[in-house]
Amino acid sequence: MLPLLSIKNLSISFRQHGKPVPALHGISFSVNRGETVAVVGESGSGKSVTSLAILQLLPVPPAEYHSGEVIFSPQGEAGIDLLRLSQKEMQAVRGNKIAMIFQEPMTSLNPLYTCGDQVMEAIRLHQAISVTHAKQKTIALFEKVQLPDPVAMFSRYPHEISGGQKQRVMIAMAMSREPALLIADEPTTALDVTVQQNILQLIKQLQAEKNMGVVFISHDLGLVAEISDRIVVMFRGNIVEQNTTRELLTNPRHPYTKALLACRPVLHAKGDRLPVVNDFMETDERGNIKWKDRVIEIVRPTEERVVSQPLVKDISMAAEQPVTAGAAPLVKVENLGVWFPSARKKQVARTHYVKAVDEVSVEIFKGETVGLVGESGCGKTTLGRSLLRLIEPDFGAVYFRGQDLLRLSSVQLRRMRKNIQIIFQDPYSSLNPRLTIGSAIQEVMTVHGLGENANARKELIMQLLEKVSLSTAHYNRYPHEFSGGQRQRIGIARALALSPEFIICDESVSALDVSVQAQVLNLLNDLKAEFGFAALFISHDLSVVRYISDRIMVMHKGRIVESGTAEEVYRHPQSTYTRKLIAAIPGFI
Repeated sequence: MLPLLSIKNLSISFRQHGKPVPALHGISFSVNRGETVAVVGESGSGKSVTSLAILQLLPVPPAEYHSGEVIFSPQGEAGIDLLRLSQKEMQAVRGNKIAMIFQEPMTSLNPLYTCGDQVMEAIRLHQAISVTHAKQKTIALFEKVQLPDPVAMFSRYPHEISGGQKQRVMIAMAMSREPALLIADEPTTALDVTVQQNILQLIKQLQAEKNMGVVFISHDLGLVAEISDRIVVMFRGNIVEQNTTRELLTNPRHPYTKALLACRPVLHAKGDRLPVVNDFMETDERGNIKWKDRVIEIVRPTEERVVSQPLVKDISMAAEQPVTAGAAPLVKVENLGVWFPSARKKQVARTHYVKAVDEVSVEIFKGETVGLVGESGCGKTTLGRSLLRLIEPDFGAVYFRGQDLLRLSSVQLRRMRKNIQIIFQDPYSSLNPRLTIGSAIQEVMTVHGLGENANARKELIMQLLEKVSLSTAHYNRYPHEFSGGQRQRIGIARALALSPEFIICDESVSALDVSVQAQVLNLLNDLKAEFGFAALFISHDLSVVRYISDRIMVMHKGRIVESGTAEEVYRHPQSTYTRKLIAAIPGFI
């Protein structure tokens, strides 16, 4: 019997400026029925190109297929080469026999149509059934993927639901025709760990019911350990290693696989410099790679991850040990509240609110990094933005150096923002695509009157770019010309341009692959040591927060439910909710 999917000697390049740039170099692997094969590697390794090539979703040109076959055999007998099918023939395969879950559901879902209408469209495209029957089937699918209130969810638009819920809608759409093969391209990136676990369990459940093959694409080896039977490791368009999940994770053979494993923050103590892939390789003048002889030792934590302790209901911030005993806090938040009305009816008092931030009190000292963790929707980002008054609080106080920011006029607040900056989760959406990065950073400096003239500001920016490991040649480039990790460095450079005393990092490494994430975390530690700023580090990943923070606060439903030093919270969680977050961190078998 033939495998469900066989990729044989696939080579693809993209034509840029008249020259072919190789993307895949003769890769080969297969997927069996009921099997999950994970494809892992850094950004640019060729993972997504491989998945898009299977369904002929790469635009030709600029894509060029040089060799290879993609044999699909849903019945196990005569297979068909998907690369030889016409577009009309492929339409009968896409979404019907092979379905795909994309990395970013918001860009995959049409904002003009309700979630229910979009799933119905996918059903009726391949099946001649009535609208009523299709609606019933859609609601049943929403129940299967555990969406809350499936009937109400049918009529909601994508912007009205959370990231995890949007991903479930995409899974429902993908499963609507009971495909033989599911391709999941980074389906849980940027989702919090508990939602991530739910999505993985859902895919496993659906796979078991339908004996479906799954290609699971990710940059996170710890995550794929939870779901895959076999792992394929890609590096610069090549497959460097493939093996069963257990064998590859317990006995990795290729230096690149070992380097990926070693980069994870969960393996390292606070203050240790995180290794990155480039630490273990050398490139000669011709671009050939030589892996260093240095042995990469992979340390696995042996302590129990969740320790049973008595629950503590009330957390006293006064019990924390500040960085400098007796020093006044740089930032002090008292009983801060941000409430959003959940219903709005004419001539009726609005009495029902969503308490995004509910009487939160925090102290952050000079030079300290405080981590803020919690699931999506717990209020982390709302709290961070309300400190800058990007979202206006409803009550409470935010003191910076003893001055209440909530009482400042717009002019006074603009001056104060020079000292308080934010690094956003998605640097691309926070950068103007029409401005070069040099102009974007210089604009901030001009508004706040830094530098004697344009030339002086440009010189300062050049120095800043070098500090964040970019080159002066990048000054005149536009945001779309950079990778995700480079754009995050640009966001850091822009925040540092004003020499702030306090920086809010809002999910600033959540969507980065593990090696680039390590580079950015190292950079933040280096810059913190040089500039001495304090930071509020917001993330859903407790292992990352534990590595970079002095103290950790755990947020749940708008409230701080636990607080303590990074090691205390990570190793001896006091609340059931914190234990749940730690237990959901992907780990090795």
